[in-house]
Amino acid sequence: MSTNRMEAFSDAVIAIAITVMVLELPTPHETTWDALRAAWPVLLSYVLSFVTLGIYWNNHHHMLQVTARVNGGILWANLHLLFWLSLVPFTTAWMGENGFAPVPTAAYGVVLLAASVAYYVLQGAIIRDQGRKSVVAAAVGRDLKGKVSPLLYMAGIALSFLDNRLAVTAYAAVALVWLVPDRRIARGLSAVGPDGPTDA
Repeated sequence: MSTNRMEAFSDAVIAIAITVMVLELPTPHETTWDALRAAWPVLLSYVLSFVTLGIYWNNHHHMLQVTARVNGGILWANLHLLFWLSLVPFTTAWMGENGFAPVPTAAYGVVLLAASVAYYVLQGAIIRDQGRKSVVAAAVGRDLKGKVSPLLYMAGIALSFLDNRLAVTAYAAVALVWLVPDRRIARGLSAVGPDGPTDA
């Protein structure tokens, strides 16, 4: 089957997750900068999660652009990824509203770690279905970013109980790594042409 329905459903879930986070942002009851400054943990949590979800949406979209088809295993792997992404608003609010306390900050990292593993599983399911010579496999290559990201998340989880600033820095570092444009997928898109990939 084609990737269209899976991509549309995934887009909707990510869009809803971002919307939920926006709706949970508290509005200061005072009109001073101090009132806004008091909300900085919530705002910082929101920015970090918005960027993270945006990165997932971007990479997910590009990966499906070079995916010829999906099967049942790929659909379940995608649902597994969406499950963890759907928990991002919950852990974002918990962490932000409690000023980056150790347990909420660690829980936030656990969700991000699980999402990164789920994305790796989805990527692997697509490659297994379409072969090592597929456009997706060629675009992913050695996937250094994908292997480093879980290590940074695990470091952030551990650091949550030592220094919450270092924990958030580790989470932000993953986002910064993925913000750098990845030319592998762009090359893959150029290789398949305007009509997209075709079945072998």
